[in-house]
Amino acid sequence: MKQKTKKSVAKKIMVTGSGKLMRRATGQNHYNSRYSGTEISAKRRDVGFKLAKEEQNTKRALPYA
Repeated sequence: MKQKTKKSVAKKIMVTGSGKLMRRATGQNHYNSRYSGTEISAKRRDVGFKLAKEEQNTKRALPYA
């Protein structure tokens, strides 16, 4: 039986060529005028997962990634 991909996770996560998972940095939507330019540009970059367990759980939701 085929496994189903969690579409909500698939839309938020990018899988790199080496198999690492990348996600969007948090806190970008509003109230950004208080931050310096370097902080704002750092938020634009994708970030990896801090915890290995978090990454494992996310990979489980993406069976074909």
